[in-house]
Amino acid sequence: MSDTALIETARDFNRFYTNFLGLLNKAYLDSPFTLTDARILFEIGSHDGISAAALVRDLHLDPAYLSRILKRFRTEGLIETSPDPADLRSQIINVTDRGRVQFEELGRRANAQIAARFDNLAIGEPQAVVSAMDTIRLLLDPAAKPAPAIIRAHRAGDIGWIVQSQGRFYAEEYGWDLRFEALVAEVAGKFLANFDPAKEYCWIAERGGVNVGSVLVTNGGDGVAKLRLLYVDKSARGLGLGKLLVDECIRFCRQKGYRELQLWTNDMLETARAIYVKSGFRLVSEERHRMFGPEANGQNWLLTL
Repeated sequence: MSDTALIETARDFNRFYTNFLGLLNKAYLDSPFTLTDARILFEIGSHDGISAAALVRDLHLDPAYLSRILKRFRTEGLIETSPDPADLRSQIINVTDRGRVQFEELGRRANAQIAARFDNLAIGEPQAVVSAMDTIRLLLDPAAKPAPAIIRAHRAGDIGWIVQSQGRFYAEEYGWDLRFEALVAEVAGKFLANFDPAKEYCWIAERGGVNVGSVLVTNGGDGVAKLRLLYVDKSARGLGLGKLLVDECIRFCRQKGYRELQLWTNDMLETARAIYVKSGFRLVSEERHRMFGPEANGQNWLLTL
């Protein structure tokens, strides 16, 4: 795509999203406020005291324009001011009780607006939208920081996400055919159908409400645990999530009294293999195969616990 086409596409998206949020409406969120009013009230309500100079800086507003809005807010009983102890020429602005009510109502309406849009999407699509938003923010805002990742137990829908995400990823990255997705679905389905919380577990890595990684431990019998379906999404590479997920598996298996932890992988998955080596696994066997189309080298690894 040419530079001109890229710019036009970006402008087209801006027009769409402005309409999507109703930003051009005179009354924002069916409230008595314009978008600028609401943004200023939100900023004041989100702080335990903020100066007019900080509002000008953070919201990129003309000082005279901001002054008129603040004067109206004071008249309407939404804000109150007090001297700034650090600068006697400045005032610290806070919302009043009435202003707090308006601030919280605007937040409720904004949440309801987005929730209503998300309700019309298919399963997994709201997460995809938020992930795309995160990407835009990280690429265009130098000050933006990625949301911290958390590790949690699986919930309803997570196992389906594992099948979908891994089936798509390995098809795109390595050209593996649908037999791999079938294998993932088989492993994941057996895990759900026979889940024994006393001996098995599924960890989901999540960032900003979006799933970005996963791993399972299943009971192989006779004191043997199996590490299955380790995966970290491309958007979360370099954060150490793969090692963290493997460490959780090892800790869990030791806690549950397993004597060894086994796994099967393929040698082209170099990042995963490096994690296994660092975690103390040893390669015990390997063989060439065409289970998923292209020729690959399958490997069995073992960790004595």
